[in-house]
Amino acid sequence: MRHLAFYMLAVIAVLALACSYGAAKDETVDQLKARFESARPADRADLAIRIAQYQLHIADKLYSDGRTDQARAAVEDIVTYSEKARDTVTQTRKRLKNVEIDVRKMAEKLHDIRRTLAFEDQPPVIQAIDRLEDIRTTLLKEMFAKEEKEEQKK
Repeated sequence: MRHLAFYMLAVIAVLALACSYGAAKDETVDQLKARFESARPADRADLAIRIAQYQLHIADKLYSDGRTDQARAAVEDIVTYSEKARDTVTQTRKRLKNVEIDVRKMAEKLHDIRRTLAFEDQPPVIQAIDRLEDIRTTLLKEMFAKEEKEEQKK
């Protein structure tokens, strides 16, 4: 009898978690940005990366639809929120590797998007890729500096 009650509670917990995740996933960029401003430092990196990834998806769609001005604004948000994620993780010293991986994937996607654009539309995307690579470099330096400090302590 206790096992049945335990399993029922576990199922309810999983369903509640799935529902809350679905609701959080449907947030707009503006809602995520508002949450970012009031979030705890520990939560800011995840929110900033989610905003950047969401804007990457939007930029891809906007470039496909030929709305380059709006796509440029989305690309600028990708960089801005990636920088905010970098700043947060370098301060908290947590999730450095995860943010670096996410930024690398976004830079790769921007490379793919750039290949589909007309020559005159490429410079903002190239600049964004360069800035994302700078963010990655900073994160990698932080990760390896941390490892070197730990090795020196031993």
